[in-house]
Amino acid sequence: MSNEQPSNEDALRAMKDWNASIIAEFRANGGKVGGNFEGAPVLLLHTTGAKSGVERVNPMMYLNEDGRIYVFASKAGADSHPDWYHNLLANPRVSVEMGTEHYDAAAENVVGNERSRIYAVQAARFPGFAEYQEKTTRIIPVVELVRV
Repeated sequence: MSNEQPSNEDALRAMKDWNASIIAEFRANGGKVGGNFEGAPVLLLHTTGAKSGVERVNPMMYLNEDGRIYVFASKAGADSHPDWYHNLLANPRVSVEMGTEHYDAAAENVVGNERSRIYAVQAARFPGFAEYQEKTTRIIPVVELVRV
């Protein structure tokens, strides 16, 4: 048995494989997935790589509040923002898969009191989001995906 920690490359590969399996399950089941996401609202966010210009697809939970769609750059409470968030800052035109629907959207940061209110709603529905905020000193961004 080895005491070696997985390399950063191994961790990235594992995350890509995990994302790929969630994406495949999402598409095969009309937007529904099991496992950690069982019963949770999940969408696929398509961004354009800030440096590469390559399309990236990331599964993530969202909040639908009165028809407005919000996503959260939580990265499970890590001290850095997720790559998809950096991508949409550079290229705010995104596309979204929700259920069997696919549409274009503009990503807009939500700030101040409105950000706090929306994050609190998500954390009340899914307590893991409260834990993510507690784990980090950064303020987890909230992004509205505005249909265009």
